[in-house]
Amino acid sequence: MKKFLFVATGLAFVLGGCSKQGDLDLSSGVGVNVVRSGCPIVGVPEGLGDITIFRAGGAQNFSDLDVVANITEVRGSCNDSGAKIFSQVDFDVQARRYDTRAAREVSLPYFSVVTQGGSAVVAKRVGEVTLRFAAGQERASTRASATAYVDAAAANLPEDIRRRITRPRKAGDADAALDPLAQPDVRAAIARATFEHFVGFQLTEDQLRYNVTR
Repeated sequence: MKKFLFVATGLAFVLGGCSKQGDLDLSSGVGVNVVRSGCPIVGVPEGLGDITIFRAGGAQNFSDLDVVANITEVRGSCNDSGAKIFSQVDFDVQARRYDTRAAREVSLPYFSVVTQGGSAVVAKRVGEVTLRFAAGQERASTRASATAYVDAAAANLPEDIRRRITRPRKAGDADAALDPLAQPDVRAAIARATFEHFVGFQLTEDQLRYNVTR
């Protein structure tokens, strides 16, 4: 599951860390400017935003489906004004059930994880989100949120790395054409200072295998 979780860290997420005036500009002088903030990137790891539950004792066939649900409308907010950066991820859970005869409550486990540099887990929590179906109701939805803290010192680039990235370069300088972001030690420092705040369903091995192979 860890291997599958971190496949997503190299992907581009629609939602990113918060940014504000004064944040470090990681542009190399040409192209698109990228503003870097200490706030974590937020998102849902690939394959962990859906959960499928089958009826007890049934096979993994369409006729045995019980409940399917997905995480959507992921929204990140952040406060990086203190020594600890506060990150909050708000999201919706939408579900459908296949037996609508009686009223029912369904609780689904989800995780909130903070990773550093795309691989190291620095914090994880597991919670539950509950959906309530009225009798005859096929679909239900609810909102949930997850919070976490990140050490601000760890999320900020060392001053020498900042200077190397932002130092003005003039035509004719020996290193004028060199992109500092392409240098291994600079890239490594940026990776160490980059945090991600992910949410997803806490799947069993069978549920994860189903998501991968369906």
